[in-house]
Amino acid sequence: MQLAKVHYQGQIRYGLVQGDSFVLFNWTGTLGDILSSPQPERLAKELVADSTQTVSIREVTFLAPVDQQEVWAAGVTYKRSKIAREEESVGAAQFYDKVYSAPRPELFLKAPAWRVVAPLQPVRIREDGRWNVPEPELALVISPTKKIVGFTIGNDMSSRDIEGENPLYLPQAKIYDGSCSIGPVITLASSMPSLAAAKIRLLIQRGGQTVFDGSTDTGMLNRTPESLVEWLTKELSFPYGAILLTGTGIVPPDDFTLARGDVISISIDGIGTLTNPVA
Repeated sequence: MQLAKVHYQGQIRYGLVQGDSFVLFNWTGTLGDILSSPQPERLAKELVADSTQTVSIREVTFLAPVDQQEVWAAGVTYKRSKIAREEESVGAAQFYDKVYSAPRPELFLKAPAWRVVAPLQPVRIREDGRWNVPEPELALVISPTKKIVGFTIGNDMSSRDIEGENPLYLPQAKIYDGSCSIGPVITLASSMPSLAAAKIRLLIQRGGQTVFDGSTDTGMLNRTPESLVEWLTKELSFPYGAILLTGTGIVPPDDFTLARGDVISISIDGIGTLTNPVA
């Protein structure tokens, strides 16, 4: 069961993706309200039953499936990411090694809901960054009661040279306008395939040609989703819920950097594909 937030005939609407069709809910609340309910799947089924309108998926424009949720991110959760971070900043390699193996993960606020870029809308590379990459990530949808109620796709845009210069520059390397995209749908937890080996693929095209194609799977994640949520919510409350990006296991080669006009596509089994051009 996949839920989405869309633009349809001049209005923001919520509904269910069914193949090539979109079931429009008669719902005065938000998508976040559905996800924050005690039983999101049950409520969604009731809204499907009450719906009086189904349209072609081509008639709607997908928006980022967030309302008031904060978007957080975890780092150094895959061995490939650990190695890449050590290569970025040799002097700080010991700290990345310690984060990878320590009980406490690296966690940081990536974006408020209003800054999240919608599917097919442009993400950005920093003008003061010389080495910019996307980071394809499985995103956890967390309810106010700290439960994982769904999954979506996240693109954690990063300036590797800025963070590599000094790890304390991580907020500037990671957090800026156009640095986070999420979507296009939320797959409810009960409908998500096993995370033991869900494939994640990153495809980057330039001028219609593929310049990078890489993949990993969630079985390579060094931490469980549940443990990441536990650490995130230890001393933080989320009255509207939260989105947590779980880190990346796909890192383009060191001689690669994004360029204006590139098209980034991130696909995850059980969810779909998030596509954004680069500005």
